[in-house]
Amino acid sequence: MEETTEPYTSIGDLAKKLDMSQRTIRYYEEIGLLNSIKRVEGGRRIYTDADLRRLKLIKRLKIMGMTLSEMQELEAMWTYEKSSDKVLKRLLELLDNHLKRLNDRIADLDILRHEILEYRERVSSKINK
Repeated sequence: MEETTEPYTSIGDLAKKLDMSQRTIRYYEEIGLLNSIKRVEGGRRIYTDADLRRLKLIKRLKIMGMTLSEMQELEAMWTYEKSSDKVLKRLLELLDNHLKRLNDRIADLDILRHEILEYRERVSSKINK
């Protein structure tokens, strides 16, 4: 018997697969980050594997610190330029900026950690006297 797979997914199933709310998915559609949404009779949204991959990418970029406005910039650039080279170069710039901010934050936290350890040592030495 041949196995048939449904080429489309409901918003509920998509939300479960991605551990993301349906409202978030609709919001991404509203702001233009997810623009290939199809609808069936009654206006119900249906999603493809390409939509799933796009949402996984959005989720990954958010985890890496990219803002929605930065993602919109990349989407607009792609829509206008149709050049993956330009989009990828801009993505690299954005990722480098986020990496620099992350490294700066790590350095600040390392300084804070050392200050707390020193202060803790001073407080501890007063208790042991």
